[in-house]
Parts: sequence; C-alpha cells; structure tokens
Amino acid sequence: MSTGEATSFGNISASKLAEIYGTPLLVIDGAVLTAAINEFVSASASTEVEVTYAGKALLLVGIAQLLKESRLRLEVCSLGELTTAQRAGFPPSRIDLHGSGKTDAELRAAADGAVSRTIVDGIAELRALASYASPSSPVAILMRINSGIEARTHAFVRTAGDQTKFGITPRDFSTAARIIQDNAALNFRGLHSHIGSQISDAKAFIRNAARLVDAAARLKRLGLFTSDLVVGGGFAVRSRPSERAPLDVKRTIASIAQEVRKRSKARGIVLPTVGIEPGRALIAPAGTLLYRVMARKRQGRRTFVIVDGGMADNPRPALYGAHPDAKLAGRRSNVRLEMVTICGRSCENDFITDVRLARDVTVGDILAMPMTGAYTYSMASNYNRFPRPAVVYAHGGNHQLMARRETIDDVLRGDVGFLSV
Repeated sequence: MSTGEATSFGNISASKLAEIYGTPLLVIDGAVLTAAINEFVSASASTEVEVTYAGKALLLVGIAQLLKESRLRLEVCSLGELTTAQRAGFPPSRIDLHGSGKTDAELRAAADGAVSRTIVDGIAELRALASYASPSSPVAILMRINSGIEARTHAFVRTAGDQTKFGITPRDFSTAARIIQDNAALNFRGLHSHIGSQISDAKAFIRNAARLVDAAARLKRLGLFTSDLVVGGGFAVRSRPSERAPLDVKRTIASIAQEVRKRSKARGIVLPTVGIEPGRALIAPAGTLLYRVMARKRQGRRTFVIVDGGMADNPRPALYGAHPDAKLAGRRSNVRLEMVTICGRSCENDFITDVRLARDVTVGDILAMPMTGAYTYSMASNYNRFPRPAVVYAHGGNHQLMARRETIDDVLRGDVGFLSV
C-alpha cells in the first residue's frame, strides 16, 4: 500500500512549490476554491438566498480580487479587512461591516458609505453609529440579535446563547427600536444572527432562522420592518479529506429558506431576503499547509515529527482542539504506517495532530496538511518572533504569490527601543 504521494495543486507539485517559496507555505488551490464558490452559489440560486463570504476566515487582496469576480458579497469585521477589500477594488455595495466592538474609525467608515450594510452588535454601538451618520445619507443597518440557539460546537466558536458576548438580546428590542426610530440617519434593513462555527447539525440553522423570523414579527409590532434576514454561517467542513461531508449544503440552504417562508407567512410578515455567511466552508478545502520535517524522535512510546511551523502559523489545535490531517507530500513511500505526533518548533508542546505516516519519514521531507485554508494564516502570529509564512495561489499549471513570507525586519518593524539608555 502506498503511504505517500506526490501531492500537487493546479498541476504543480508540492515539492516544486516548497522549493520555490520555502516552508511553511500555505497553498490555495484555485480549482478547489472555485468549486466551493460554485457549490454555494448553485445551492442558493433556486431559493434566491444571498451568499456572503466571511472574510475573517482568510482575506488577502488577492482573495478579495477573486471574490469580486463572483456573485458573492463580502463581510469584513475590521478596518484592516475593509482596507484589504478596498485595495482589491471590491464594490462597497457588496460589503457588510461586522464586529462586536467597532472602533470610531470603523463607524465613521460605515457612515461615510464605505460599506453597504453595518451589522450592529449592541445598544451603545447603535447610538454611536447614529452620532456619526447623516440623515441626508442614512446608514443601512442589520441588527445582530442573540437568538439563544447554542450550537453543539467548541465553546470558543459558539456565538449565541447565554455564554457569549454577541448580539442584542430580546429584552433590549424596545430600546433599539426607539433609537432607530428617533434617528433618521439609521435605515433599518433587518436582522442578523450567527450561532457559531463548525456546525454539523442542520437543525441548528433552521431553529436560528425560526428565531429570527419571530424576532422580525416582534419588531414589526414595534414599528420596524425586516427586509433582510441573515442566518449567519458556520457550515462545518471535514477535518480530513477521507471524512464524509458533515452537511449537505444544498439541502441545508433549502431547509433554511423553506423555514423562513413558512414562518414568515405564519407570523404575518413580508417574506425577507435570506442571507448566509460561509467562510471556512469556502476557503478551508482550498488551502493546504506545507511543512518541512526538521526532526524525528522517539520519547517513550511516542514518535514525534517536528516541522518548521507550529502554533504561530496554525493556532487552531491549541485554541480549540482542531485535528488536521497530514501526509507525506514530496515523495512516494511503500513503507507501512505508524502513529506519530506532528508538532511545531514553538516553546510549547504544540501538538498539531496525531496521524499515521510512513515509518521512513525523515528530516527534509515535505508534509502536507489539507483543509487548512481557514483560520491559519488569518490567525497567524509572530510568537517566538517567527515570521509569518508565504501564501501562494496555484491554478491551471500556474502559481502566483498572494502574500510574501515575512522577514525578520518585518517582525521587528514595530520595535522602537529606547530613545536613550
């Protein structure tokens, strides 16, 4: 049985990309990304559901340029993400501004028309936005609510329920309605609720949609009319390519749309436009981290394979127990498998994953971790003063740099030292 393979992306081998760009390296496979976008667009077309890419999963100027050519909207949650979209020429009419603690600069950008809709997360933010906006050019807003649906996922990525910071609770609806009605600078467009990430239970999305419609009916009685209703993202993806897809995307989207139609009719409200916000589900399958083996050692009964990356470029295992897969990518091997622990070179036992690899894995080999396009580079840090890796886009036999590898000068660029010692 072959236990390794010459992995390729867009007909370019992992070994060649590693040789050209070095490692660690995040490779984005253009064909896989395009297929993921097409899957969501196709699944949403018959139900007229709007699809928005959640930029926090991975947003580079090049990614935004690719998305600009699609039918997707884009969600940003910081001035940095907004500026990235602007440098890509992404149209403001398709940008939503998110965030649970927006700065004055971000609120001013929203008031100045840099985005299409602002998703307001709290009462204080609602008042602040009203102070920046002008009645002659009202800011379109969605009110993010806490629907109370506690998704079965890791606590760190659960974003609704009593233990989360996000959204406006039903007890504050009356206050929010008064602020909106008293400010001509605020144009209420509808509601938003995101319940978490890596959700594999379609019923959670359907329950969230139902809660949103109920909230729209209550706000109608308070004088606010919902035209847009966004049920968030969080569609689970496979941790390993060999796993079955945890969700049927088309069926889930259809079920959400059906629930909104049925419940809107029952609650006596005009059918709103439904929106979803996948991020990980679009970019994770397209991304693969490439590492080079630096050491292989035996400690007790355990074999450790140390690679030239770690929690600085892939913090997800340390943050919330993600278990990425890994395989020998640069050569073929017919040696039988053994269980090894792949870890990085940070100052912690940063266990990345336990996987079966060929027993002849050795220093210099290239390992590939698929399904790592989301929340790796976007969450990367300079811990231990490691430079962040490069990102390359591969498609149709061509490859192009999306983000250059940081240098030590980049890492130290913010250091100012002391004026005098």
